[in-house]
Amino acid sequence: MLRPYAGLEIDGFKLGECLHKGGFATIWDVTHPMYRTPMVMKVPTILDGYDGPTIVGFEVEQMIMPRLTGLHVPRVVAEGDFSVMPYIVTERIPGASLLEYFKTKPRPLSEVVETAARLAAAVHDLHKQHVIHLDLKPDNFVQRVTGEMVCIDFGLSRHDELPDLLAEEFTIPMGTFPYIAPEQILRSRDDLRSDIFALGAMIYELATGRLPFGQPEKLKGARKRLWRAPLPPRAIDRTIPEWLQEIILHALEVDPARRYQSAAQMLFDLTHPGQVKLTERSRKTEADGALTRFRRWRQMRRVKGFAAPHTTSAQINRAAIIMVAVDLSPEMERLAGQLLLAVQRMLNNRPDARVACVNVIKTARIGIDTTTTDEGDHMHVARLVALRTWAESLDLTEDRLTFTILEGSDPARILIDHAETLHVDHIVMGARSHSSTRRFLGSVSSQVVSEASCSVTVIRMPMVAQGAADPDGPAELAEPVPEPATEPAPEPATEPAPALSA
Repeated sequence: MLRPYAGLEIDGFKLGECLHKGGFATIWDVTHPMYRTPMVMKVPTILDGYDGPTIVGFEVEQMIMPRLTGLHVPRVVAEGDFSVMPYIVTERIPGASLLEYFKTKPRPLSEVVETAARLAAAVHDLHKQHVIHLDLKPDNFVQRVTGEMVCIDFGLSRHDELPDLLAEEFTIPMGTFPYIAPEQILRSRDDLRSDIFALGAMIYELATGRLPFGQPEKLKGARKRLWRAPLPPRAIDRTIPEWLQEIILHALEVDPARRYQSAAQMLFDLTHPGQVKLTERSRKTEADGALTRFRRWRQMRRVKGFAAPHTTSAQINRAAIIMVAVDLSPEMERLAGQLLLAVQRMLNNRPDARVACVNVIKTARIGIDTTTTDEGDHMHVARLVALRTWAESLDLTEDRLTFTILEGSDPARILIDHAETLHVDHIVMGARSHSSTRRFLGSVSSQVVSEASCSVTVIRMPMVAQGAADPDGPAELAEPVPEPATEPAPEPATEPAPALSA
């Protein structure tokens, strides 16, 4: 088997400088006459000793990485198998990993929140592609010049739709001990909330300058996090706001059922600090006492694992962010009621979902005031009050319900952009009645259906013939319903709530 060296040519790629030499792989600058984009080649370090984990981990990367797309992962250019020299060639992302950035911790609050939000966005994008990383740490993130965080090193990852080679061949927990989640220590590799725990550890580190569980070198030391909570961030630095401590400690809960259920929901709190629901976690300023730790130790010593949903997509579905666009016009009152019923049905099957209620004020031509009603009331405030009234019967706590009034001349574009900002999983909206003008020019709902990056449910009132006896019949889904952007209100199978299992 070939060993990499500067000047080696393989499959048209010529190796240049060695950019990184680690215990499991080397990274090389490479060129190819057919590609002008900067590229790197990753080659596993295979020695004469026991290299089983290295070989299997690289096979995992070769299976997973070509399936991934988007700005939050490196684009794969080529692969080489073990018959000559195993390698993966990807685009080269300028700059070093976040490890150097983390060496200057703690960082200012604004930087902590911005970095955390970008990390959470990258992880959520990964989860939507059926992948759990399982080794998130500063070394495994690179930031693009445009700001997006890129996840790298998928040697320990798990893909829902592929065999888990690591679980099949090895029984020891795998991960980086300062960031590894409790369920990983108990040999679970199927829970996306393991990545959320690692995110919490990274944010803790950025905010306080310390690792939440120190730097254990052996599994015995890492196991202590099953019963020992980290020192509250505000015990280290009182300038850390309660809402940020709430987010961090929420992500670091031992039982996955008590953590954020998706990275998108964590991102939502990071970008809406005023709506973070503060619990006892946010007010802690001291370490847990010896008696508390002893009680937890007694409870956890016999625990063999934590219950989890069967698939990554099922977990995301339970913890979806649903955006509902409500038309508050008087003539659309019936349709608004049907929207409410549709959202209630979705919540029955998505018990951990959050709902983002929005209304759009369409601005008129320049010079015309559209900020006040005919009665002189401020339109933004009036719409916000009406939107809150509409959502009262959803019976959701404040941390699961948000209200936003958007303004602009292109309602469809505004809704699409807002959904992308919130990483919305599903949009629910109404469609006004049919008319020849709307069929010719198109409608807001049809534009959202065709351009949104998530699924969309469109509700409309049925067309009723003149003189029909029952104009108040039930609403129906708009037709046609093109895929993949549009779908009827989903009715996924409910998953059992995660719980401790002995």
